[in-house]
Amino acid sequence: MKRLFSMPTIVALLLSLCLSPAGTAENGPRPPLRLATTTSTENSGLLGHLLPAFEKAAGIPVYVIAVGTGKALRMGRDGDVDVVLVHSPAAEQAFVEAGYGVDRRSVMYNDFILVGPPGDPAQIHDSSSAADAMRRIATTHSTFVSRGDDSGTHKKERQLWKQVGIEPGGDWYREAGQGMGKVLQIAGELNGYTLTDRGTWLAIRGISYLEPLFEGDPALSNPYGIIAVNPALHPDINYAGARALIDWITSREGQRMIGEYRIGGQRLFTPSAEN
Repeated sequence: MKRLFSMPTIVALLLSLCLSPAGTAENGPRPPLRLATTTSTENSGLLGHLLPAFEKAAGIPVYVIAVGTGKALRMGRDGDVDVVLVHSPAAEQAFVEAGYGVDRRSVMYNDFILVGPPGDPAQIHDSSSAADAMRRIATTHSTFVSRGDDSGTHKKERQLWKQVGIEPGGDWYREAGQGMGKVLQIAGELNGYTLTDRGTWLAIRGISYLEPLFEGDPALSNPYGIIAVNPALHPDINYAGARALIDWITSREGQRMIGEYRIGGQRLFTPSAEN
């Protein structure tokens, strides 16, 4: 069964895994796989849908550490996990080019949306682009709640601010340093706007009265990739387990299950692996 760990327990988990003897198919259970992934894959319920099937097929237990993309990649860089599932193409490319990761594969995509209060004080609903929507929020000093955690969503937000030449700050701009679910809750409480991935929004939109106000700009595309940590840098990682997960999640079966996952009749992710 999949297990989700909060950050305070990660050090203890990693230590215990390092001290545990590695099993094999012949002499015992296969060694567990440490997956660092984005909060969106956890909050959306996708991992709960996928991982039991993988664990049954491969006989490999998966330990999930749900953090922002930046933190997940740093854990991979340091050899604290075996595989990462993240959503920031530029950061993923840099991770691989620096030699920290290998065997990157595209897995799926969805998109980001801008949500906000029903009254839409910044009038972003008729914006010409996502960047224009962000400009309107800033120029009206409407409350905006940022992830502020170096996640893939935060990286996308920073790209949009850069496009319009704005360095956000002041009382209207709040950096939460939290996962997407908590940020949606805070934005609702503050009657503010935020950028969210569609998967998390569809899964937990009931926690807030916010409404989707801008979507559909190609700039809001949100692709996900999976990368094994480089065993040449970290010989003790479970590279075989990482490869098994990469092969399974990009297989016809894994891709079928991603495409079939729905909430309220709406598909949250579109499979994108090239088989």
